[in-house]
Amino acid sequence: MGEREHGPRGLYPPIEPYRSGMLEVGDGQQVYWEECGNPAGTPVLVVHGGPGGGCMPDHRRAYDPAAYRIILFDQRGCGRSRPHASDPAVSMAANTTGHLIADAERLRAELGVDTWVLSGSSWGSTLALAYAQAHPERVRAMVLRSIFTLRAAERAWVYRDGASRLLPEAWERFRDHIPAGERDDLVAAYRRRLESPDERVRVAAAVAWTGWETAGMLLHPDPAIEAIFSEPRFAVAFARIESHYVAHAGFLDEGQLIRDVDAIRHIPAVILQGRYDLCTPPATAWDLHRAWPEVDLHLVNDAGHALDEPGMVHRLVEATDRFASAPGPR
Repeated sequence: MGEREHGPRGLYPPIEPYRSGMLEVGDGQQVYWEECGNPAGTPVLVVHGGPGGGCMPDHRRAYDPAAYRIILFDQRGCGRSRPHASDPAVSMAANTTGHLIADAERLRAELGVDTWVLSGSSWGSTLALAYAQAHPERVRAMVLRSIFTLRAAERAWVYRDGASRLLPEAWERFRDHIPAGERDDLVAAYRRRLESPDERVRVAAAVAWTGWETAGMLLHPDPAIEAIFSEPRFAVAFARIESHYVAHAGFLDEGQLIRDVDAIRHIPAVILQGRYDLCTPPATAWDLHRAWPEVDLHLVNDAGHALDEPGMVHRLVEATDRFASAPGPR
């Protein structure tokens, strides 16, 4: 790795897939997948956030392409997967955490992977934890960033009272999209509008939802990210999927992912958490670390939720390099 070791680590150069496809996963769903890097390298499954965010080109770049077989997939309903949740006729009934775990496992078998490293941020950390607890024998190591487990207090922080106190102007825009009489449950109120047969109502609600999302994600304005999240097709799919999962507590028991950490205690892992993350504050990463003290926790100062601070990029690439030759479970 030469000169990269002498200073803060940066992302690897942009890379294109050498193979991609659509995987039939049942329920009328097709999941997009792609592979980059070294076909003979250590397999790593990159689990994107949201839920509903889809994979983006920079998601490939935290992994040494000479050492890793980098596998990405767009979860049900988003990105290049089909059917796309921007269509209000697409039901959310077959889009749950259990379905996504099964899709990842089907993808593993389809690609002939025995065991893999899991790497996930935000909702990606949720799904990675849930998958690993369901299939610990398939996981070599884990890199988890911006921990989110969808406990009641975490959901309340984002959608009721918490982040609103740090982002009052953005909160007012999000809250005031909903009439005063419906503000006792903003998530439910938004969901009603996201299912409206009126496209104007759907898009306006979706853009208000994703505007609140990006306000919490970004410590500094990023017009490129804001443009992606405000694009109507992306916004409607993202808001429909994310609000569906929030309304159902991620289809998880309260505290399940921390409660069941014994299933994965033996798996080498690194947790990376921005000190000033307004979407997924450090308390959740700390609670997970207390339950799982064997894991390496790095609280990164001057970092928030997005992967846009040099200290967070450095820690992420350092962690993925550490597991580039991780052996399979014994």
